[in-house]
Amino acid sequence: MATAPAKFLFDNDFAAGGRSSKPTISLGEHAEKIAQAEAAAHARGFAEAQTQAEHKATVALERIAGLLQGLERSLAAVHARLETEAVGVAMAVARKLIPALIAREPLAEVSALAADCFRHLVASPHVVVRVSDTLHASARERLDEIIRRLGLESRLVVLGEPEIAPGDCRIEWADGGICRDSAVVSAAIDQAVSRYVSAQLEAAPKSDIPWRNKQ
Repeated sequence: MATAPAKFLFDNDFAAGGRSSKPTISLGEHAEKIAQAEAAAHARGFAEAQTQAEHKATVALERIAGLLQGLERSLAAVHARLETEAVGVAMAVARKLIPALIAREPLAEVSALAADCFRHLVASPHVVVRVSDTLHASARERLDEIIRRLGLESRLVVLGEPEIAPGDCRIEWADGGICRDSAVVSAAIDQAVSRYVSAQLEAAPKSDIPWRNKQ
């Protein structure tokens, strides 16, 4: 019977007399290498996790900074709006109070303006004061008293005019005159307030907060 040919073994080192050359390591070295690999993997994982955490923290801080900037703009806009609304409220209250005050003491402003003028008109021979015709008698009495109190020798003429509103007056003398017209004063104040409010609202940053009540 023929003998089967022997298989060629590639792991035989014929130069070494046919002994096997498979690499071998001890169990201790094997355990050490596994530990080193695990430590390297842990270090890589920790570094990657730290990098991701730092990136997330940076993104979060940038978002917070953006929100704070938006909040600052919104608060500035709120402040500007509240300030302008306060001015509007004050003007509305003043418009309601002024007529009531004039009705309560219609000659207060006329007397104050006349007294101030009379002090500077010592040498004027005569002074004409025009008031509302509804206040002619009481105005004449009040202004005569002021003339006597100041010791002036000017001749005072008080005239009642139907077109002059209560609380208003015109004072005239030889070299000039002065007029108190509450309608003109009110219009000038309204214009000044309107310019102020417009300037405040234009200068204020745009608010990110929607207003509940838009006028």
